[in-house]
Amino acid sequence: MSLHDPSSLANLSEIKTTHIHLNWNISFDERKISGHVILDLLALAKVDKVILDTSYLDIKSASIDGQDVKFHVADRHPSLGSALTIELPQAVEQGSKLKLKIDYSTTDKCTAVQFLEPEQTLGKKHPYLFSQCQAIHARSFAPVQDSPGVKVTYSAAVTSPLRVLMSALHTSEEDAGNGLKTYHFVQKTTMPSYLIAIAAGNLEGREIGPRSTVWCEPEMVDECAEEFQDTESFIATGEKLLTPYEWGRYDLLVLPPSFPYGGMENPCLTFVTPTIVAGDKSAVDVVAHEISHSWMGNLVTTCNWEHFWLNEGWTVFVERKILAYLHGELERQFSAIIGWKALKESVNLFGADSPATILKPDLSSGIDPDDYFSSIPYEKGFNLLYHIEKTVGGASIFEPFMKAHVEQFASQSITTEQWKAFLYKYMEEHHGKEVVDKLNTIDFDTWINGKGMPPVTPHFDTTLADQCYALAKRWDEARNSDDLSSFTPTDIEKFTSTQKIVFLEKLTDCEPLPHHLLARMDELYKMTNIRNADVRFRWQQLCVMASYKPIYPHVVAFVTEQGRMKFVRPLYRLLYKAEDGAELARETYLKHRNFYHPIASALIEKDIGLKQ
Repeated sequence: MSLHDPSSLANLSEIKTTHIHLNWNISFDERKISGHVILDLLALAKVDKVILDTSYLDIKSASIDGQDVKFHVADRHPSLGSALTIELPQAVEQGSKLKLKIDYSTTDKCTAVQFLEPEQTLGKKHPYLFSQCQAIHARSFAPVQDSPGVKVTYSAAVTSPLRVLMSALHTSEEDAGNGLKTYHFVQKTTMPSYLIAIAAGNLEGREIGPRSTVWCEPEMVDECAEEFQDTESFIATGEKLLTPYEWGRYDLLVLPPSFPYGGMENPCLTFVTPTIVAGDKSAVDVVAHEISHSWMGNLVTTCNWEHFWLNEGWTVFVERKILAYLHGELERQFSAIIGWKALKESVNLFGADSPATILKPDLSSGIDPDDYFSSIPYEKGFNLLYHIEKTVGGASIFEPFMKAHVEQFASQSITTEQWKAFLYKYMEEHHGKEVVDKLNTIDFDTWINGKGMPPVTPHFDTTLADQCYALAKRWDEARNSDDLSSFTPTDIEKFTSTQKIVFLEKLTDCEPLPHHLLARMDELYKMTNIRNADVRFRWQQLCVMASYKPIYPHVVAFVTEQGRMKFVRPLYRLLYKAEDGAELARETYLKHRNFYHPIASALIEKDIGLKQ
């Protein structure tokens, strides 16, 4: 099957990368990575040129098997970067192998890499760099075939004045003189380019399990080791559900606050936001999500970004299975209720008729996949799999299929159509016509290609949510009352952090609360002072929706001390729309623009009307 990827400019159907070797020098002073990349290439047809993806790279020279060759960098596509065309000395036949070496450096416009000044870090003494390549940013730190449909092994030699970590196994390091060290890495399991990752800084590690170390700045390494000490139980549960863990190590890197995501599932080295370090393990379920990616996304990968739900919907499904195994089925149901709310919010944000709400969207017009990033592939994808599980007869039938799916497609990049064909094949072979007939009752076309919310509304067990709903209803009904004496701090003293989130989420579905109610709620429940970032976010969201001005300084503090898009984008949007909030939102962003990751900056600027 010829590879089609609307988000890549490379000639993917003619030639394929099999291995990438990166030889890099990190300069914190110049804020760039320089060196060369060597691509091992296999011709899939007769071919006379290689076309690679790049974005704002400074290409210096190219050679094939040691011979200098001509190259050309095309004009920039607004979303997809610039095609780099390398002319081969002569055409080569199908099956030919080539080694292509490109000397280059990154520039200050490269979106994959963020250099931090010492004052942007926790320790304030050393600079820091980290990468973020999903979805199509790997092309801005190396000229590659930047498509999830191309899976490669990779190796690296990186020279740096500060410790380097990568999404690969660390094999050795040696002194390079002048206070520099060269760090060597190898990744033997094939993976797509968006999972190549690097971090360098004042980093310290603590063992937290037989195959796991947590890394971060020394100032919080002990706190992080304590927070993530249950990591091995997540991995072991994933292995029970699916297949043996294939990547050797599962290390965690807790990044500086400007990291734009909750986590990034880079193999061997998951990147996580410090916002999940709450001091009570109340937010570490993000790790269960990233561990689930070890199978769903990293081992079985989407063929292109139109099928992104195969990575994320499956991962959310496995993550919630792990939670059910460890904490009981009610926890899975509760997590699914929160996810359904997030899905509704994303559909409302885009509009129910928006193409961005389609589970398998059309990206053929050169749309940047980042513009469609939302809860939809995660939660609409989860709900499709959840609906299939219920329809075919429950976990006893569906869980063995999960494992079979991984065994069938491990080390491959697949489409929704391949997934569906195997689902039918598996169910027919193992359960016969009766279960296939049940599958046929599912409206797959509307689920996969329809806009808006899913065609089926799920019925989750609300046992853990009912107390939250009841308390939210009491507050909503008190909006016209002056007597709030029935509310006390004991209302929420037995609530978990997740129950507090659901209580606040339920109130965001109501008309904005009067300010005296919000003031009393904060007085009783001490919401403004809660450290858990998800609770803090929901409380601030509820207040800003009501234009409750005493919360504005706390919102400004929250959106400028961390850059996780899940929190900062909705809060900036709400503040921008709130009474006397638009100017504050813009002023705050412009003052702190350099703090945010480039991916986050571009999207926030659209959110608050600074660019179209």
